[in-house]
Amino acid sequence: MNKSFQILSLDGGGIKGLFAAAFLAKLEEDLGITVIDHFDLIVGTSTGGIIALGLGLGLTPKKIVDFYFQKGPQIFGKVPLLTDFLHWFITKYSGRRIEKVLKGDDCFGERLLGESKKRLVIPSYNIDSNDVYLFKTAHHERLRRDYKLPAWKIARATTAAPTFFPISTIIDGISLIDGGVWANNPAMVGLFEAISILDIPMKDVKILSIGTTQEIKRKSFLRACSESLGGLLCWAGSAPELIMQAQGVSISRQLKLLLNENFERVHPSVPEGLFGLDKMNLKKLFAFASKYSREFSPIFVNKFKEHIAEEFVPFQNRR
Repeated sequence: MNKSFQILSLDGGGIKGLFAAAFLAKLEEDLGITVIDHFDLIVGTSTGGIIALGLGLGLTPKKIVDFYFQKGPQIFGKVPLLTDFLHWFITKYSGRRIEKVLKGDDCFGERLLGESKKRLVIPSYNIDSNDVYLFKTAHHERLRRDYKLPAWKIARATTAAPTFFPISTIIDGISLIDGGVWANNPAMVGLFEAISILDIPMKDVKILSIGTTQEIKRKSFLRACSESLGGLLCWAGSAPELIMQAQGVSISRQLKLLLNENFERVHPSVPEGLFGLDKMNLKKLFAFASKYSREFSPIFVNKFKEHIAEEFVPFQNRR
C-alpha cells in the first residue's frame, strides 16, 4: 500500500506565477494526467495562493494560464511615468482593480474556500498583531471559520504585496498583507501542516515545490553602491527581493536535509531583467516554463505520478 502524503507548494512572485501554472499545464498535457489527483495538500503564497485556490476550486492549470494572459495586464496595467515616481509614496497599483478581477465570474466569483476539493493552506500576514495568518480548508475538526470565506477575499489578502497593493482589510477588518513577507516559499508551511495538524509521519511526506524563477544578479551599480556605501538609498530597491530569495533558498535547503529524495524544487535561475513581478513578458515566461516542464516530466513520473490522493471530505460535510 502506498502511504505517501504528497504536497504541492507554490511560491509567490506576482505575474511570474504564470511559470508555475504553465509548468503544471504542460505536465498534464505531456502525461495525460490531472495533476492535482496526485497531491493531498496544496499550499500557495501570493500568486501561488491564487493558483492553489484555483486548483482547489476545479480550475485546470491551462485555465489558470489563460487567466494570467488575459487578466495579468489588467492587474498590472502599465502605469504613467508619474505613478512610477509616486510609487515611492503610494502603492503602485489599485486594490480595486485586482479585487474586480478576483471577483469576476471567470475567476472565483463568490465561491467559498469550503468548496475546495483539496486541502489548502494559504499564508498571509497580520500587521495588526504582527503575526502570521494562515487560511485553511476544514481539514481538521478545529478549523471552523475559514471555509465560509469567499475565495477572492483570501486571494486578495495573500497577494497584498507591500508597495504594490494596499493592505487588505476586507476580512473582519483585519489588516492583512502578502504572505510572501514570511513564507514566499511555503513548502515548510506545508510540511508542518502535514506532520503537526494531520499527523502524517515525516517519512511519508513528499513535496514538489515550484518557484517562479530567480534572477542571476550582475555586478550592477546598485550592488556596488550597497557594498561600498551601504546606506538606505543603496539598499531600498534590492533588499526586499534579496530577503525573499534568501528565505526561499534557506527553506529549500532545510527541507532537502529533512526529506532528502522526497523533496523536489523547481526554481530556475534566469538573467537579470528578463522577468519581473509585474513585467508583461508573458510569452517568453510561458516558453521558459514549457522547457523546464519537459525536463522535469520523467522526475514527476518516477516520484509523484504513482500516488493517487484519497478524496478530501472537509469536516463541515461530515454530518
